[in-house]
Amino acid sequence: MKYTDVVIIGAGAAGLMCAIEAGKRNKDVIILDHANKAGKKILMSGGGRCNFTNLDIQPDNYISNNPHFCKSALSRFTQWDFIALVNKHNIAYHEREHGQLFCNNSSKDILTLLLNELNQQRVILKINTKITAILPAKESGYIIRTNETSYQCHSLVIATGGLSIPKMGASGFGYNIAQQFSLKTVKTTAALVPLTWKANDKKRFESLSGIAVNCIVNLDNISFRENILFTHRGLSGPAILQISSYWKLSESVVINLLPNLDLQLAIKDARENTPQIILKTLLVQLLPKRLINIFIEKTLLDKKLANLSDKQIAAIAELLHRWKVKPNGTEGYRTAEVTLGGVDCNELSSKTMQANNHPGLFFIGEVVDVTGWLGGYNFQWAWSSGWIAGQYV
Repeated sequence: MKYTDVVIIGAGAAGLMCAIEAGKRNKDVIILDHANKAGKKILMSGGGRCNFTNLDIQPDNYISNNPHFCKSALSRFTQWDFIALVNKHNIAYHEREHGQLFCNNSSKDILTLLLNELNQQRVILKINTKITAILPAKESGYIIRTNETSYQCHSLVIATGGLSIPKMGASGFGYNIAQQFSLKTVKTTAALVPLTWKANDKKRFESLSGIAVNCIVNLDNISFRENILFTHRGLSGPAILQISSYWKLSESVVINLLPNLDLQLAIKDARENTPQIILKTLLVQLLPKRLINIFIEKTLLDKKLANLSDKQIAAIAELLHRWKVKPNGTEGYRTAEVTLGGVDCNELSSKTMQANNHPGLFFIGEVVDVTGWLGGYNFQWAWSSGWIAGQYV
């Protein structure tokens, strides 16, 4: 049996941040992870450039059954605090649309930052470690049994992530621990994930694979304006990934393929000014030809604008401004960037991330029922929740 102050299960973004902060408080910290290296999800994120935070972080950018829970952590360790850490390590980065911050060089820069900070605090990192049991210790604290040895600690932090991207080693381990200690969990589903076609739509639209269009995608009272991407399986792209976190089975999403234009007015104006041109000539200036050919009947496309009735023009505008899609489902955890749901926030203290009824047991990061939008929000939740727990373990 090895004795230590803190054991953190999970060497991802939240776990590493928590370990660094606990180490700064002179705690003896051991991180255990079943993977063969730390921070695998960090390395693959942002197309290898790691979208490590966002300039505009608000509680409204997060989905949770308890929407107020994330406020404390996000306000106490902000995006500016993490940016200061990035600057301290002289990591070059740039801003993309919607305030997203990416490394100029590689995601490795962020992981190296974390591992360097970890080494400064003399945190022990144990990879390739399989946990076989977790038990409450007799007096206080916890016992963690592994394939190699057993550990006893005062504080145990669960930073195991969610179910997304199982090929990276994702599992429901953290939820199992929560249930072992009788903590409620919110049902989990894949989030920030492509949507798939129903059979008829697949037959009709799969030839559009590879086409990207800047759109507004709506679902009830939420909308996102970014690119959508047609794929063989369905729809992807940033706007679709964003809306997928809100979408439920049997719901339709409404897509405005021409958000910069009143198409009905544009066609009527063109009919008045250039009545002899055909509809297709006008529309291919606005949208890809392949898309126009699929969406609108050839007989209509070949008509001169002069021969289009107001009713036909209204129908064309309605189709392209309010294209209704009822997805068959999502691509699931295989390609999902994050997991919606998780450990119920009402079971935890928003001030400390500690379980209300289990002193010394903490849950941080994606395993908790806090899910951010696409664009650096989930990393910021990892940094913030990890930092918070690091002050109290």
